[in-house]
Amino acid sequence: MRKIFLLLLVLRLSWAAFAQTDRASWANLRGLRPGQKIQVVGMTSTKPSGAFETVSETAINYRDTAGEQTIQKQDVRSVRLMENKHRLRNALIGAAVGAGAGAGIGAASTDRPGSILTDVSRAKGAGVGAVLGLIGGATLGALLPSHSTIYRVSSH
Repeated sequence: MRKIFLLLLVLRLSWAAFAQTDRASWANLRGLRPGQKIQVVGMTSTKPSGAFETVSETAINYRDTAGEQTIQKQDVRSVRLMENKHRLRNALIGAAVGAGAGAGIGAASTDRPGSILTDVSRAKGAGVGAVLGLIGGATLGALLPSHSTIYRVSSH
């Protein structure tokens, strides 16, 4: 129980640190390198994307299939870096969560009168559920995007 509490405490601290990052600063865009794939969410909910070129105090420039594009700062709601980092981490987390949930559901749905799996022992049901949950969770975790927001207009 103490290990679970410690894990939750560490996760909470990392979430708090993430929440305190100042994403409302246009200066964050200066850390981008030319060629990095970005998505710019406009005030009208358009979501153009392309390769980052340059940023100035008043606009951001990127290159898409039509050529170089410029969006003025006042027309930008947010900018996201479209790298697919943490795909393995997300797959492992998904696998662990899926296996745990699958084992619980598999154990709960077996060896009970009226259950669809009455002839299967609870341990076998938990094992099958864990394997199916592991596969599903890993797949879902790997497919989920983990794009980081570099800039977001402050809501207040």
